[in-house]
Amino acid sequence: METEIRYYFSEKYYEKLLEGLKKNKDLKYKGCFYELTAQYDHPMKEMSFYSKKIDGRFRIRCSKQEDGKNANCKISWKRRLQNTAKGLVNKEEEVEVDFNYNQLDNLMFLLEDVIHMHKVESYERYRNVFFNDDIEIVVDKYPFGIALEIENKGNENNAENNIVSWAKKLNLSPKDAYRLSWDDKYTSLCKEQNIKIYNDVKFGLPMPKILD
Repeated sequence: METEIRYYFSEKYYEKLLEGLKKNKDLKYKGCFYELTAQYDHPMKEMSFYSKKIDGRFRIRCSKQEDGKNANCKISWKRRLQNTAKGLVNKEEEVEVDFNYNQLDNLMFLLEDVIHMHKVESYERYRNVFFNDDIEIVVDKYPFGIALEIENKGNENNAENNIVSWAKKLNLSPKDAYRLSWDDKYTSLCKEQNIKIYNDVKFGLPMPKILD
């Protein structure tokens, strides 16, 4: 179970958010990581992860620090639960499996050529990670804007209170959080700003922008 809350900002707040979190003595800074995430769907249409019945995301994510060190990969499954939007924070099913970066080609062969899963979309981002024993706060730079995510890492019984407490420390209200996923945000921005929707959301492509 993953318990989190997410906010979006325009690009001009990127440095300000990082500066504020780096000054917080209760948090450690892990660093900035470049991430490339590809999302795959089930080979059988009736079992599509994107259906309302399942509403999940099967992801392959590779990340490395900006200096090129500490490359790692993971398989990630994330699914909205029926009570995801109830309460002040998101509660979602999440399962992750780490694997060696050198095994990426073999995994792609198994997924695409053996199981016949197909890639639906992908996206790039730069992720800054701040943490302690109870919380993880990330600032993500997407091609279309900035996201700040607060995720509980401590006692599950106190998860919502922990997240809400940290949101208040950052002068954020749970009522202003965005409850859907990054692709929902990206798609809605494209429609609002009449910009082409790309399956691969990358820096350098024509992108919508989160406005103040």
